[in-house]
Amino acid sequence: MQLWTDLDQIPAGVGPSVVTIGNFDGVHAGHVEVLGRLVQRAAELEAVSVAITFDPHPAQVHRPDEAPPLITGLQDRLLLLEETGIDAVLVLPYSLALAGLTPEEFVSRYIVDALGAVCVAVGRDVRFGLGNSGSLETMVSLGERYGFVVDVIQDVGDGPAPRWSSSAVRELLLAGDVAGAAQILGRPHRLRGEVVHGDARGRDLGFPTANLSQDAQGIVPADGVYAGWVRRPTSADPTPLPAAISIGTNPTFDGLQRRVEAYVLDRTDLDLYGEEILVELVERLRPTLRFDGLDALVEQMTADVVQARDILLPVAPATDGSGTGTTEG
Repeated sequence: MQLWTDLDQIPAGVGPSVVTIGNFDGVHAGHVEVLGRLVQRAAELEAVSVAITFDPHPAQVHRPDEAPPLITGLQDRLLLLEETGIDAVLVLPYSLALAGLTPEEFVSRYIVDALGAVCVAVGRDVRFGLGNSGSLETMVSLGERYGFVVDVIQDVGDGPAPRWSSSAVRELLLAGDVAGAAQILGRPHRLRGEVVHGDARGRDLGFPTANLSQDAQGIVPADGVYAGWVRRPTSADPTPLPAAISIGTNPTFDGLQRRVEAYVLDRTDLDLYGEEILVELVERLRPTLRFDGLDALVEQMTADVVQARDILLPVAPATDGSGTGTTEG
């Protein structure tokens, strides 16, 4: 997949192209289906399939105090877009200057002149240009003027929400329903971040954890304990590691900072400090609780690990005497 972040990076004469526009936050199953149609349409027209997206999210520019949390960071959004088979992505740096372009200025500059579009695929509720004044009717009219056809994309989705949407995914994640969110995403929700040092309490309790940095990318779901996977994208061994994942402030210890901590099951040989990892959340086991003492906490953590293992590894793995845990704390 080609990636362009500036018009100067687009090869001369790149068209003809088939273009769609969107934020694609999360690149959920609805996005994947739409982009799959785009790839197919481009093949029919012997054209290049291109998605135009924005960074930062427009809401972060117009309403920074009210902007929704992002399901995925730009890095994962691009990786997921690449998996759809699309030929190229144009990431436009979103700014008030870009938002100030009229619908015709936006279309002529980016869709026609830069990409040589012969087809533009948009939803019925598309809005673009100054003050969101451009609509589907505007796009059709501009297509007649500039020589491209407009394909109308129908809403898709039959999951736990009436419509597959990024908003529905956010709501489910913030409620802790990672399994429901996965039905719309088409995969487990993931967080990406560097492993940093924690308080080492997990190590002292027999459950050492890999702690994600505070600037980790991706929506952090509701507090609780989850079953999931740890992936090491920069490691020579890409095998996902089963994990019990805690999200919260550690109320038993009167913690104040919200953290994401992953205890990798049945491993003692990992050294993840400073490494960027992915944490994928499969199922919520329980909410975060305050315990009266360490014995009660350890008993519950032991039960959490058993439950996580039953969910993630329904067939027990072979044991090699390596024990449990990681070298993180």
